[in-house]
Amino acid sequence: MSRDIDDLPERLGLLRDAVATKNLTRGVLTGQEDPPLVALSRTSELIDKPDSRWSTRPLRELFEDAMRLHTEDRTHADAWLAPRLHATLRLTRAEAAETALWNFVALVIAPDYVVWRHLPRSKGDGKAAVTADRFCGPHYKQSFARLWWAAELFRDGEDYRPAVTACRNQDVLNTVLRLDVIDHRPTARAVTRLIEQGIVTTGREVNALATAINVAGSTLMYDVLAPDDGPDTEALHYWISEGDTAPPVSRTSLPDGPEDGEIPRDSVSTLVEQFEKLFVEAPVRGRAFPRARDGGEPSK
Repeated sequence: MSRDIDDLPERLGLLRDAVATKNLTRGVLTGQEDPPLVALSRTSELIDKPDSRWSTRPLRELFEDAMRLHTEDRTHADAWLAPRLHATLRLTRAEAAETALWNFVALVIAPDYVVWRHLPRSKGDGKAAVTADRFCGPHYKQSFARLWWAAELFRDGEDYRPAVTACRNQDVLNTVLRLDVIDHRPTARAVTRLIEQGIVTTGREVNALATAINVAGSTLMYDVLAPDDGPDTEALHYWISEGDTAPPVSRTSLPDGPEDGEIPRDSVSTLVEQFEKLFVEAPVRGRAFPRARDGGEPSK
């Protein structure tokens, strides 16, 4: 399964869920056949806006480079691709919430990437298949939407490094990304700060932290405890408009995101302290007792 860049439509489009799922045959999910490029292109609503961000070629080239650079470990492609996808496909959150756009990217532009990244390792019996939600699914499951949203929710203004931290841990992508509280920027940054500090390391610990944060969020109002004025909408739209003249994203260094405001440091520090307390008492599979703080004895 592959796509020749010269055969692709020049512009991105919208491929509705019903059409996408109809074309997710067993052959497509196992990587043994291609989704029908011509038929899907004709069925899609091509985006006729003049902005260069709707061009297919930069995305296809980016996906090809991701596969070429990460042949040894496919999961490493997530942290590399997420910020570059976000900086290449410059969208508002409302635009990124359109599942039909991601369906088009997955089935028309890069079905081979979806299979390459998500096909389970098998013993060659031909039974392994990608789950359909990697092509057409919610934002925390769909192959490309989850990376774009991870970059959007975990970045700190123009700094994508926290998003890279998040994407290096599959349990952040699989568990934390689906939490509603992660829409609050200081909450997202506090999670990556705990990972950066080595307080939370394993996948089980990430899942325990996510559960604790989510449960506590029903009584603790994080947006009151850690206020954030939110990103600068005008700066975001300016960054989007700059995409028409921006060069292709670097393959060796991180791009810059929109200069729409750093997350308040005091708010992040407040939540780091709060979340560390929650994590100390959180049950972690395989951990006999809650982790001790400051090198002390674990609580019993």
